[in-house]
Amino acid sequence: MSGHSKWHNIKIRKQAQDTKKSKIFAKASREIIVAAKEGGGDPASNNRLRVAIEKARAAGLPQDNVRRAIQRGTGDVAGGAFESAIYEGYGPGGVAIMVQVLTDNRNRAVGELRSIFGKHGGNLGETNCVAWLFDQKGIIIVPQEGVSEERVLEIALEAVAEDVQADDSSYEISTAPGDLESVKKALEENNIAIESAEVTMVPQNRVTLEEKQAQQVLRLMDALEEQDDVQQVYANFDIPDRIMEAIAA
Repeated sequence: MSGHSKWHNIKIRKQAQDTKKSKIFAKASREIIVAAKEGGGDPASNNRLRVAIEKARAAGLPQDNVRRAIQRGTGDVAGGAFESAIYEGYGPGGVAIMVQVLTDNRNRAVGELRSIFGKHGGNLGETNCVAWLFDQKGIIIVPQEGVSEERVLEIALEAVAEDVQADDSSYEISTAPGDLESVKKALEENNIAIESAEVTMVPQNRVTLEEKQAQQVLRLMDALEEQDDVQQVYANFDIPDRIMEAIAA
């Protein structure tokens, strides 16, 4: 599994232990607001909203907050003037980075992102400067504990998943974006635990980093993800296991 995928898994576990719940809750609420605004307030017919609600609940967002966020998105209560945007740039070592934001002030967001890139050895680029290096995929992370790779592979491929890869602690299942829910449902029906499931941007090729560049890139990733408007950060770096394990420790 790539260094970026391993960092993604570490990030999920770190978020689960994060004490800064207010920031996590704010980002989860924004995603629900925009999903409800764009596709309506019924998660049964709005897949983006359903996924946003699932992620919010996994993060511990109270049900009342979920309900209010949906109402803000549908216009039933005041607020909800957030818009989605994608910004692109490069990090240390030529790493390609895409940043998804939900913001009520684009000028503020782009100014802060430009500053973050600059402080961490990168630069914010033009639209589509790196988007062509990524494919949109569904990614499901399944813990290895209690289930064999053969079992996960059998269920996932039967449900039209594209691929299954394993690392030391989890299986990463990739799907076409439109097949994510059906593969997720098949796993759940077979009592397979799911750590995360989302549509994301997967790099076509990866840049292998040495220790100094790896530390710089991960500091940049952390800084971007700490910015209030940022919802997701995608990058095409790969970090050797020995370096990743040292950083993760």
